[in-house]
Amino acid sequence: MKALAHIAVLLVAFAATRAYAADIGYLAPPGVAASEFPSPQRPVAQIVSARRAAEERRDALNEAGQIARALELKPGMTVGDIGAGSGYHTVRLSRLVGPAGSVIAQDVTREYLIELARRTELLKLTNVQFALGEPHDPRLPASSLDAAILVHMYHEIAQPYAFLYNLAPALKRGARVGIVDLELPTSKHGTPIELLRCELTAVGYREVAAYQLARDAGYLAIFSPPELAARKSPRDIVACADPAGTR
Repeated sequence: MKALAHIAVLLVAFAATRAYAADIGYLAPPGVAASEFPSPQRPVAQIVSARRAAEERRDALNEAGQIARALELKPGMTVGDIGAGSGYHTVRLSRLVGPAGSVIAQDVTREYLIELARRTELLKLTNVQFALGEPHDPRLPASSLDAAILVHMYHEIAQPYAFLYNLAPALKRGARVGIVDLELPTSKHGTPIELLRCELTAVGYREVAAYQLARDAGYLAIFSPPELAARKSPRDIVACADPAGTR
C-alpha cells in the first residue's frame, strides 16, 4: 500500500509539473537576433544554481529592502525580476507591489520557473507572471515594466549587448534598471562596476546612481534605458575591452 501511495504522489507531482510547464513560455515575440551584436570581450560565468545564498541571511542584510528603497518601488508597479532563479526577490516584490501591481519573473531556465510557479502557488501569490527568455533576449512585452532588477546574474548573461538592447522596449518611459553584482571578475561570478558601466553605456543606458549594499551583498547600480527612437544600430555597438583582472 505504501508503494502504491508513493507512486500516486509521484504521478500527481508529474502531472502538476507538466501543467506548470505548459503555462510557462515567451511573453513576447523575438527581438533583434544575437548575431547582430558583438560578443562580450570577457568571460561569461556559467549558471550554476537557482539561488545565491540562504534566504534568511539575505533577509538579515535587508537585501530586498535596500533595492526596493533605492529604486523607489511602490504598490501598483509592475517589476521585472530578471534571472529570477528560485524567486527570492519575486516573492518579496509580489508582496511589495500588492494586488494592484505585478511581478514578471523571467529566466532562461524553464525548470527554475516551474519550481517558482509551484512556490508562488503555495504562498498564494496571485500577481506573478512567468516569462521564459533567451540568452540574448528577455522576451518581455513592450512597455510592460516600471522597473527591472538583475540581481547577481548579470555576469551569467551570454549575450549582454543583445540582452540589454532587447530589454529596453519592455521598459516604460521613466523606468529604472537596478543591477546588483559583486566587485569580482566575471569568471568568479561578479562584474567590476567599471566594466558594467562600459557595457550598459555602449547600448545607450545612462547611470542614475550607485550604492554599496550592506556587508558582502555587493553594489547596486541604477540605470535609465535608452530612448527607443534614439537607439543606435546594433552593429554600431562596440564591445568593451576586457579590463585587467576580469579573467
